[in-house]
Amino acid sequence: MFFAAHRAVRSLWLGAAVLASPFAHGQSASPPAAAPGSLRVLVNPGDTGEQSRVALYGAWKVALEQALRKERVTAVNVALSNDATADLGATRARTADIFVAPAHVIGSAVRYGYTPVLGIDKPVQAVLVAPADSGIASLQQAAGKRLGLPLQDSVVTYLLRGEVNAANTTIKRHFGAIYDTRYQEALLPCLQLRRCDVVAVEKGVYDRWIAAGEKLKVILESRPVPGLSVAIRDNAKPGVQPLHDALQDALAATGLLRSEGAKPVSYALADFKYVSTLGYFTPRALPGAQVVDAAGVARLLQAGATYVDTRTDAEFKAGHVPGAKLVPYVEKSAKEADFDPAQDQFEVAKLGPNKEADLIFACNGAECWKSFKASHAAVKAGYRKVHWFRGGFPEWRSSGQKYDIASAQ
Repeated sequence: MFFAAHRAVRSLWLGAAVLASPFAHGQSASPPAAAPGSLRVLVNPGDTGEQSRVALYGAWKVALEQALRKERVTAVNVALSNDATADLGATRARTADIFVAPAHVIGSAVRYGYTPVLGIDKPVQAVLVAPADSGIASLQQAAGKRLGLPLQDSVVTYLLRGEVNAANTTIKRHFGAIYDTRYQEALLPCLQLRRCDVVAVEKGVYDRWIAAGEKLKVILESRPVPGLSVAIRDNAKPGVQPLHDALQDALAATGLLRSEGAKPVSYALADFKYVSTLGYFTPRALPGAQVVDAAGVARLLQAGATYVDTRTDAEFKAGHVPGAKLVPYVEKSAKEADFDPAQDQFEVAKLGPNKEADLIFACNGAECWKSFKASHAAVKAGYRKVHWFRGGFPEWRSSGQKYDIASAQ
């Protein structure tokens, strides 16, 4: 990132965090509601450390507000995000007008009606790091070892997942234990205290550790992806090019780039093609459930089926299938077919007592696991007519079907 983060070993709480297994997850507050008619901007500076996050957010907020004022946009709501999982959902629901975020969030946004504006010429790579004296020298040799990892929707985790999948395995299957933390800097003590055999971080974080004298080595590198970038929703105002030019000037004025010798760079859709393919795509089938498309959902609804929307209240209010019933799936488990449902919350009782009723489960498309997991819960509970709408609300919307924007039922 572009501001120096505090060193991981300087704070007592950081050492204490490492002694917990697994690391405590950070909770992200819901962004404040935007005033009617205001432009909604979501800024996620990444997960390298709280101090650098706050500095980055402040600089981007100032730059964006200056750029938008230049384009005569004064009603702006800028919110700080700590949760890439929520951000990915927001790209699919299109609940923000502008995103400033790591490459995987922007990669998801461009698949759902956003256009890249510009970013910083500091590409991001994920590296798998081990102590210099470790006998582990490759991903293969790390099999069964203890992995330290940022949260599951970190760009680092996305990139590592791509490398592990390319090796025909999964993170959960390949490693013996996984310790995760909100900030990448907290993974250094995990190596130092030998609670982790290897950790995954951005290469920039690793470079800072080496510069500080740490004895470490890289055993795996991912492909590089764009650094922190901006994308604007296609039907938002102002247009992409005016915002690009104004924001480029505003970024230079904040000193955000000068401190790191960086400069803004233009990005195109093709720049995010690779990272957008590394999402947590759901399986294409679910035992005990029938996979349906938008046309099939429409027919089922005409026949009296219940559409169960498993997304959040905010996503539901932004747009939902007419007559849908909101039953949120609160997801904490891994986005994998062998997920642990005990980590999640889902009120199966709200599905009703009739186990022969036609139930349609949906969320935000093939990358959203909530409807997959809710369908699994319904099948396990004995419901015999479970229909999984894998394409979810994005497919419904893109198919030209009508949808409502209203309060949750």
